[in-house]
Parts: sequence; C-alpha cells; structure tokens
Amino acid sequence: MSDSTTTAMPIDGAALLDEVERFHRRFNIFPLESAYVAVVLWDAHAHLLDSFDATPRIAFLSPEPGSGKSRALDVIETLVPNSMAAVDASQSALFRSVAGIEGERPTILFDEIDTIFGPKAAGDENLRKFLNAGHTRGRKMYRCVGDGANQTVEGFPAYCAIALAGLGSLPDTVFTRSVIIRMRKKAPNESCEPWRERIHKKQGNALRDRLAAWANSVRKQVTDSWPTMPDRITDRPADVWEPLLAVAEAAGGTWPERARAACLELVNAAKENDASSLGIRLLTDLRDQVFRGEERMPTAAILECLLRMDDAPWADMDGKPINSRMLSQMLGQYVTAANKPIKPRGIRVGSATPKGYYAEDLADAWARYCPLHPQKSATSATAATPQVSGGESVAEPLPGIRHMSHQAATRQPVGTH
Repeated sequence: MSDSTTTAMPIDGAALLDEVERFHRRFNIFPLESAYVAVVLWDAHAHLLDSFDATPRIAFLSPEPGSGKSRALDVIETLVPNSMAAVDASQSALFRSVAGIEGERPTILFDEIDTIFGPKAAGDENLRKFLNAGHTRGRKMYRCVGDGANQTVEGFPAYCAIALAGLGSLPDTVFTRSVIIRMRKKAPNESCEPWRERIHKKQGNALRDRLAAWANSVRKQVTDSWPTMPDRITDRPADVWEPLLAVAEAAGGTWPERARAACLELVNAAKENDASSLGIRLLTDLRDQVFRGEERMPTAAILECLLRMDDAPWADMDGKPINSRMLSQMLGQYVTAANKPIKPRGIRVGSATPKGYYAEDLADAWARYCPLHPQKSATSATAATPQVSGGESVAEPLPGIRHMSHQAATRQPVGTH
C-alpha cells in the first residue's frame, strides 16, 4: 500500500499523559499523588484552550523558599504551547501578548508572585483584574490607546492559561480560580533528578509537540463534551475543574477516575487554609465547640472558648490572638435570616448587659455554610440539644464556660463592639 493511502495511527491519549506524568516525576516532588494528575491535565488543557469556557490557573504555593515551585514551572514551560515567563512583565506587554499582537497567544508562567501579592508587597490591582478576566473565554480588558486627544478605547483579550508560583497565598479572587498545589521542602528520603536545561528542555518540547498533535485529534470531542463532575463539586470549583476532567475523559484509560479523585482531594485541601474558608471554620467552631445548643453567648465567653482550642487558628491571627474586633469583622461578612449583617448585641447577665451573639442570628449562616457532617446528620434528630422547661438549653459548653465567673462573662475585651 502506498504512503498516500495510509492513515496516521490514532494517538493513545492515556499513554501520552502517562509519559508526561513520568516526565514530571523525574524532576518534581509534589505533596500529593493527585497533584501529579492535576498538573499533567493542566499541561494538556493548555493545548485545547478554545475548547473551554474557562481556564483554571494552577498555583504552586509554599510557606518557605526552596520548595520546588520554580522547578515545577521549569518543567511546565517545556510542555505548554508558546510559554512566556512573566516575572516582571508590564501590563502593556501582557495585553499585547495575549491579544496576539506580537505572536500567538502565550501560556504565561508567573514566578515569585508573592512579590506582587505577598503581605509585604504593594499589590497590583490591574494584574489581579487581568488574572481574573483571563479566566473566562471572551472577556476583555479595556484601555485607552493613542496620544492626547486622539485616544480611543480598545478591548484587549485576556483569556489565556496561567501558571503561578510564590510564597504564601493569593488574593481570594485569584485563589478561587486556581488549582492549588501546596508545595513543601523535600524530606531527607525524597530525591529527584536534577534539571538540566540544555538536555531536558528538548525532551519536554518533544512531549509538548505530541500533546499538541493529540489535542488536535480530540479537539472536537473535547469541545462538545460536558464531563460529569464529582459529587459536591459545584459553582467555582466546577468551573475550575471542568476543563481538566474533559481532558481526562478524552484521554481515557485510568485518567477519568484519577481526575475525579484528584478533583475532590485538591478542592478540599485548598479549602483548609484559604482566607474565605477561615470564616466557615469560625462559624463551624461557634456552632460545634462554643454555642453547642446555647441561645446566646457573651463575646468574652466566645473568645475564651476559641482560644482554648489547641488545634484552631484563633490564637495566632497574623501574630495576635483573635479579639472582639476581629470576631465582629469576620461574622459581619455573613447575614442573618433577615439578610442583615451578623452583629453583636447586648446580653442580659445579672445586672449587666455585655455584648455578645445570639444563636438565632447565626442559624441561617450555619445552615448555608456549615451543614452537619454526613455521619452526624443521620443522628441529628436524636442528638438535638435537650431542653428544660421554658426552652432553656442544658447543653454543656466547653469546660469552664458554664461556671465562668460573672466578672469574666461580663468583662469587655479589647476592641469590644
């Protein structure tokens, strides 16, 4: 049979992703097995960007330097299309690059992002807006172009794949649009192959070209697909993971199952330390560890309860323990059933009326943000707090709270509202 009548053999997507994973494992030590799955799927999704409605950012974060974040970007850089390192890129350079004015749309790699968004950095609101806008296909950033009175408004496309690396965390709006990989230093028993740019870049680029060929072969299939999301993955996490799950389903093999497991694990892991979930942790601790069926609690008693919890973050909130002002600010972000911000109110304790909080004000937020755990919900009907005559709860709060002195219950802590 002549060459003109032969057809190219179909590319085995699952086997190709396996190879990409092995390439990462040579040089990267990720904290979870699911992280390898997510990173490989992210590499592949960058070749299929216009098949999706959104592109997740992938962020390698750590509390200390030397945790392998930059090396992760080094490897990714060889595997994605039109990679662009953008540590110090200007806004105009980013706009022009993503708009395709000076070449094809890049895959942007931001290292040392903490120099922009870290606690000691001034922040860059325009960059944050760019990162957010570029998450969704079709979004543009509008800027005035031209000189003097001859300026016109021009919309610059912002949609592009972006990988980030840095110390600490990210602004909430960027964090929630990202797959979060929490990096850590290598343990004494962990080792990986040293990265040699001149050798390994060529190997990565060869895999990149094969990823591009496979992406072209499955582009229509991916564009028309709507992957099944794991249970409890909705809203923003679903937007983030949908492209990665679509890639996994197109690849086949064990990748769909591994992708869904990775999705659940990494979404849950990201929630543990992000700023927004700290409020949910507070609500949950108030319900399960502080109020425990009580109708109202003075602020001083609440703070004493929270500070007694050894495994909680309340004793060190940016270097100081939680106080009444912090408590008020955090709870004020949530609302009552009447759609009013949760605020401290006066509580009658003997002849005094210290400020405190009422369970009825917190009930709607508890129901919406921290429902009972599945293992508890089955027994919730029988585990309801006993009531004595008059409707007063007899649940026992943390040790020392019920027997707290009148002085402790009514004192006004620093920053009382």
